[in-house]
Amino acid sequence: MMEINDLDRNFQGFLHTPVLWSNSQVFGMEQYVPKTPLAPFNLEITPNLFRLGKFVERFVCHQLEADAEITILDENLQIHDGKKTIGELDVILRSGSSIIHLEIVYKFYLYDPTLATDEFSAWIGPNKQDHLLYKLNKLKEKQLPLLYHPLSLIALKDLNLNVDTILQKVLFKAQLFLPLENHSNVFHQLNPACVKGFYIHRKVLQNFKDAEFYIPLKMNWLMDVHTDVVWLDYNDFIVELDPWLHNQIAPLCWLKEGKTLRKFFVVWW
Repeated sequence: MMEINDLDRNFQGFLHTPVLWSNSQVFGMEQYVPKTPLAPFNLEITPNLFRLGKFVERFVCHQLEADAEITILDENLQIHDGKKTIGELDVILRSGSSIIHLEIVYKFYLYDPTLATDEFSAWIGPNKQDHLLYKLNKLKEKQLPLLYHPLSLIALKDLNLNVDTILQKVLFKAQLFLPLENHSNVFHQLNPACVKGFYIHRKVLQNFKDAEFYIPLKMNWLMDVHTDVVWLDYNDFIVELDPWLHNQIAPLCWLKEGKTLRKFFVVWW
């Protein structure tokens, strides 16, 4: 079971992650940002939540539950067609006089300048299996329209809700990582405050031979870098790193250079 201090560190890291856009609508989608609760996150996380997406949803609901002006009407509302689940509505909430369908996304993206045909196309997952542009299209064309599916209307009727009165918003947070060489002109609609570090190839690591390193568990990717870990020197880090790269997995790593702490990915591609 995850330690309480790690739970709250992940929660604080989640809170410190900005939304991917704020002053505009991207693909017609508007962000919804809950208030920051004063209470730390010390709820028990059961094994069925040990997946980053579910972890984040619990954090968001903790935020919402701490706001006296908000009532959560339903979480993870599954829409069924017989025995088949066709989709899920993350959160239905009441905020004042408004009813909101909220879809929750938390991602880690790396900027690949070779893919840059527009601001969205160059952001990919650490293992090149995820793309920001794909996720934005999926949100707009599949996840949000699910609210209007005939089977969703039946589920909403059971909650005494009229779909015509429901607003749709997203809470889309991301940690972004640039190549080690800075690319300063990549942000127009997206939020540059989401940049949390850099990424490099293994051969470049020799430039950091005097630094110390740590590879956190994926469940701890949300948290900010802190010093309360067992740091590795360069040689021990390489021994721990190489099996990940051999299996074509790009791990998130922490870097300590004196008092400077940073996050970075080492990519295999």
